[in-house]
Amino acid sequence: MRDRVTLERALAQAAELGERDRRLLAAVSYGCLRWHQRLQWQLSQLLSRPLARKDAELGALLRVGLFELQFTRIPDHAAVSACVDACAVLKLGRARGLANAVLRRFLREREQLETRMQEQPAALYSHPPWLIDALRRDWPATWRDILAANNSQAPMWLRVNRLRTDRDGYLARLAAADIAAEPSAEAPDALLLTNPMPSASLPGFAAGEVSVQDAGAQLAVPYLRLAPGLRVLDACAAPGGKTAHILESCPELAELWALDRDAERLATVAENLQRLEISAKLLNADAADVDAWWDGREFDRILVDAPCSALGVIRRHPDIKVLRRHSDLAESVRQQAALLTALWPLLAPGGRLVYVTCTVLERENGQQIERFAAARSDLRVAATRQLQTGEANMDGFYYACLDKQPEQQTPRVSSRPQ
Repeated sequence: MRDRVTLERALAQAAELGERDRRLLAAVSYGCLRWHQRLQWQLSQLLSRPLARKDAELGALLRVGLFELQFTRIPDHAAVSACVDACAVLKLGRARGLANAVLRRFLREREQLETRMQEQPAALYSHPPWLIDALRRDWPATWRDILAANNSQAPMWLRVNRLRTDRDGYLARLAAADIAAEPSAEAPDALLLTNPMPSASLPGFAAGEVSVQDAGAQLAVPYLRLAPGLRVLDACAAPGGKTAHILESCPELAELWALDRDAERLATVAENLQRLEISAKLLNADAADVDAWWDGREFDRILVDAPCSALGVIRRHPDIKVLRRHSDLAESVRQQAALLTALWPLLAPGGRLVYVTCTVLERENGQQIERFAAARSDLRVAATRQLQTGEANMDGFYYACLDKQPEQQTPRVSSRPQ
């Protein structure tokens, strides 16, 4: 997906818009991508013939109109009129009649379309068919729940910086500012806002008292079992949430190295650490290319927040449903295996490697770890967990704790975190 423009990057190009217009643009853009497969199917039913490839911009505009008619409080006549007027703005004046006809036909035939859609899984669940099939295969009992969670609005979780305050203290600050929130039952530093808000408006945000991070992502660091004096590697650090959480959780570490192969994203790590007034050794490097960056000294803990399909964070990044291809999975699996193979020798005996992904597919998670562990007699799988999207209102994550044993010991598998 590296060469495909993400929604986040596209919206960054609209920085010149006013705050109100930026928010409206973001809401419509996220909504149209969240419901892309449904909107596209509806459009196919409303057109007498498919649009030509050169009319992609018109197709996007018509999907915006359909989205506004179904998922916003904009009056029907205003949504239709705005879409027709936009044809002229986009120099598609010849399509004004078509836009008016398509949207008014939708209003007339809405109930019939709804009925027919029940037999079209891609439209009904608004996911590409390959993804529906993959989730149904891996999670036969809960795949519909995962799809529903993917189509929901993402919640806003905070991570309280324990170097500056504690969760109860910050919760009281929020209450004093009339901001409703509640603590996570699982992540000890996490607070869930009742209503999302701009991070800059949070009390103490600029001073580094709090960061925005999903509670599921916050579960990774406790699995590291950090302690003073340890040498730690964060192998795929950007955008830096887990790097910062490591330092906030155990500032007495001997060293923390944070690597990322994307220089632009590594700069974001530096910015986040600067706001929090903490530091790590930042390296722009491919963690799998060990010879290019390693100094030969073993690490006591390694966090591998591995590149993956990111299917556990679709509700935050709905463009994944449009940009991701089934063929992308093979490359993700290859990269994950390469990272594990390259980094395992860097872990000291008695150390722990924590493998994390933000996906829910077994191919990248349990099956990946089973293959890796089966080939190594010095590895004990101490714990694994699959967090499904929406579980306890968290994103979808997978965690595997891999402990390095002396070569002569027989590996064993425990189902409980240690």
